[in-house]
Amino acid sequence: MKKIKEIIIVEGKSDTLAIKRSVEADTIETNGSEISIDTLNRIKRAHDIRGIIVFTDPDFPGKRIRQIISEFVPGCKHAYLAKQDAIAKGDKGVGVEHASTEAIIEALSHVREEMMESEERELIAWEDLIAAGLTGRADSKKRREIIGAELRLGYMNAKQLYKRLNMFRITQEEFQKALQVLYRNEED
Repeated sequence: MKKIKEIIIVEGKSDTLAIKRSVEADTIETNGSEISIDTLNRIKRAHDIRGIIVFTDPDFPGKRIRQIISEFVPGCKHAYLAKQDAIAKGDKGVGVEHASTEAIIEALSHVREEMMESEERELIAWEDLIAAGLTGRADSKKRREIIGAELRLGYMNAKQLYKRLNMFRITQEEFQKALQVLYRNEED
């Protein structure tokens, strides 16, 4: 079983159980989207000592939790689970706790680190998103879903995609490779 040195930030106990069946790791639970200041301070301390990986559900509350943590603890690492990998059998919800061991290991093997604001520079321009049809087209949402999955960034709207591409230092080469996957999918 793979050992993860960073502490993984999850939403609840069921997520912790899913992580522990998949990898050897410590977790901190946010207890949902009502993150207390005490929990945020524990997350900050964990970040400073061992590093953290934010691994929340691929839904609106998960995105909100991720944003709160990122604002409180700049420079986090993030792992994203594709929504289709997190859907419970019988459509009883979406979450890390419903993901297979393989999907969790795959997500944790593609961790992305945030850039600190002082390090930010544009690697992917807004014009690159327009040229790739990731905004401004009827099928842009579907195209962003494919790019987000390929780059392990999760689903996002065009503005969020632009921010994440640059925040996680996605290079032009990585972006172009993801676009090639997009184009192959469209040919099929």
